[in-house]
Amino acid sequence: MTALSGLRTEPHSLAQERKGVELTIQGTVQGVGFRPFVYRLARDFKISGTIANTGQGVVILAEGLASDLDNFLQALSEDAPPLARISSISQKRIPTTDRQAFAILKSSSEHASQTMIPADIALCDDCRKELLDPTDRRYRYPFINCTNCGPRFTIVSSIPYDRPGTSMHSFPMCRSCQAEYDDPDNRRFHAQPNACPQCGPQISWHDCTGKQLPNDDPLTSTISTLCNGDIVAIRGLGGFHLVVDAGSEAAVALLRKRKQRRSRPLAIMVADLEAAGRICALSPMASETLTSPAHPIVLLLRKETASLAANLAPGMGEIGIMLPYTPLHHLLFATPGCPQALVMTSGNRNGEPLCTGNEEAISRLGDIADFFLLHNREIVTRIDDSVIRIMQGRPRVLRRARGYVPNPIPLTQSLPPLLACGSGLKNTFCLVRDDMAFISQHIGDLANMESLAFFKESIYHFQELLETRPQLVVCDLHPDYLSSRHGQELERELGLARILVQHHHAHAVAVMAEHGLQDKVLAIILDGTGLGPDGTIWGGEILEVTRTDFLRRGCLAPLPLPGGDAAAEQPWRMGLAALYHSFGEEGLPPSRLPAALLGVTEGKRTAVLTMMQKGFNSPLTSSCGRLFDAVAALLGIRLDSDFEGQAAMEVEAFARQWQRPEEHRQRVEEPVQDNGLFIIDSSPFIRRMLRDLQAGKSIAELAMAFHTWLIDSLVITIRKLAVTSGIHTVVLSGGCLQNRIIMEGLFQALEQDGFQVFTGRQVPVNDGGISLGQAVIGGLRYVSGNTHAGH
Repeated sequence: MTALSGLRTEPHSLAQERKGVELTIQGTVQGVGFRPFVYRLARDFKISGTIANTGQGVVILAEGLASDLDNFLQALSEDAPPLARISSISQKRIPTTDRQAFAILKSSSEHASQTMIPADIALCDDCRKELLDPTDRRYRYPFINCTNCGPRFTIVSSIPYDRPGTSMHSFPMCRSCQAEYDDPDNRRFHAQPNACPQCGPQISWHDCTGKQLPNDDPLTSTISTLCNGDIVAIRGLGGFHLVVDAGSEAAVALLRKRKQRRSRPLAIMVADLEAAGRICALSPMASETLTSPAHPIVLLLRKETASLAANLAPGMGEIGIMLPYTPLHHLLFATPGCPQALVMTSGNRNGEPLCTGNEEAISRLGDIADFFLLHNREIVTRIDDSVIRIMQGRPRVLRRARGYVPNPIPLTQSLPPLLACGSGLKNTFCLVRDDMAFISQHIGDLANMESLAFFKESIYHFQELLETRPQLVVCDLHPDYLSSRHGQELERELGLARILVQHHHAHAVAVMAEHGLQDKVLAIILDGTGLGPDGTIWGGEILEVTRTDFLRRGCLAPLPLPGGDAAAEQPWRMGLAALYHSFGEEGLPPSRLPAALLGVTEGKRTAVLTMMQKGFNSPLTSSCGRLFDAVAALLGIRLDSDFEGQAAMEVEAFARQWQRPEEHRQRVEEPVQDNGLFIIDSSPFIRRMLRDLQAGKSIAELAMAFHTWLIDSLVITIRKLAVTSGIHTVVLSGGCLQNRIIMEGLFQALEQDGFQVFTGRQVPVNDGGISLGQAVIGGLRYVSGNTHAGH
């Protein structure tokens, strides 16, 4: 909480004087029980006055005896509700009046919005107890909520956050609900989604064509259907889930076939922590994260004894698991016969946005789902489940969505209003208002017109909620991303200034922005791809970074990328590229090939060799992601990928099977300097790895050896750069830093050497964090007048 500034204890002689103050409080103070909290404080401290939600924030007029008012102001700052986030409090003296009571006024929005809409909040314990209490009037009601929990961001259409500005406006409250809503002492005072079975939303049961089926108990029908191995599309909080029994390999296979999702991991939901502990290894931090108000998906090591379908996350040691976060989820698990775990995967076709509307879902998912469990509360904003991985002892956000968005990231200084358009994959955008950066929910890969429409629709909605209009637009240096093309359109159609930001610079500055770093840092950025200012494809970089500029100080030795983008989908191409780089042409005869690559036809191998020899469609890349692909292919882990990052994830999974990583602390070759640029050459390691493979060492051992080689090579290079630059602060980012072995290994080694190390926590290190870095770089360059920094 932000403490009230300028508070002073009144001298005893003035303690009985009556005085008045006007407070304007900005932050997440609407929809989190802040007004009833203030009302009760005022009553306790004998304060008269008013409180109202306004576009400027929560405004409080308070007067009372000086001593009482001082106590009121102190409690206001120190004891605010746990979900409230105060970003600023301003106060001024006002004349006293003859007010005798404290009142909550009707909301107004006369000025630009300075309040923040809260994120959606998982069902609280009080509501859960009522939900399962046969004597409660909301017993088994799927939409129970209160001021401390329930939908927020997903139902809001306008500011201030009051019922008329939400999708609950079409459900007038009954007399009992209205009485709760109007009672400041009630847990449902001004709970905007407040409802009950008599006046609120309802669920219904439908076949795959959308026809409603007569049913007095849709929940029992849902569980019966799931137990039969069928697929149910369930309308939830921020969109639809496709749901099957997570213990049935046949049901999971059917879902994969219909959704055309061959092997990408599927998340599951279980009833509670006890059930989660039977399936996964639970640390105290994992338990705390699973039960946090956001209730995200947490990636956890799966126990060998877990009775789950083997095809949930093939090739992965971990599985994504979450706990029920809506009343409907709790009711499903409370229904007799419910499987111990349910697959809860995004209700969409691969590559398309999440379905939110009933008709939309029936149209788009009707040939995937056998039945639909629908409800009639409209979803204003579609939003996926957030994904967390515990690394370095802390939860790290990999996908920032439900429960975290739209919470802002505070900046160290105000910037002009701007839009940062993000990357092409794992897209988010970012809007800046003053000293707050609002990163959007996970949009996903901008690979089709449906995703682009979701991107544009979300930008418009955020702008309306924040009541802001950008003065400039910031884009990735790559001109062909659909996000970059949108920036070009805004420049052309609205005359906005447009600033281009290099991909890996944005990665680094996103970490700097999250942690409030303002001085120069060294950055290790490891990812799949990003256009460098020299026109080549970067991805394994060591940069010297400020918030507006950067210098490239080191990189992985470039490898050919035979076939361009096709190489990212077919790791065997990168395996051949690594051999070509390490041995030259003589490394590619069949007699020299690792056994796994003999599975690739000779015609394909010859074509790729010819491409590399002639430099045809084989641009060079320093990508760490593609080096992971090469290792995956050479070790026989994966020759073709079904989804982005799969090969790298499986290399990590194999490495985690090796329990003695310290055995692989071998001599690491010094990086080679080329015109001041340190080059980390993978050739010596590749040659050594292939010799060890031929000698019979296990794939797990060699996968771990690759990790330790990469960590040690990067640390040696950082040490050298620290000597010449004097910089001892390092930031880590890029999609490959989602790898726990790499992140934790770099942290441990660098901190042992005395470096301060930072990486993303609330902001993803993958491309989902790019937009924040773009926003800060672009905003600062715009203010300084230098719009073309970086090289």
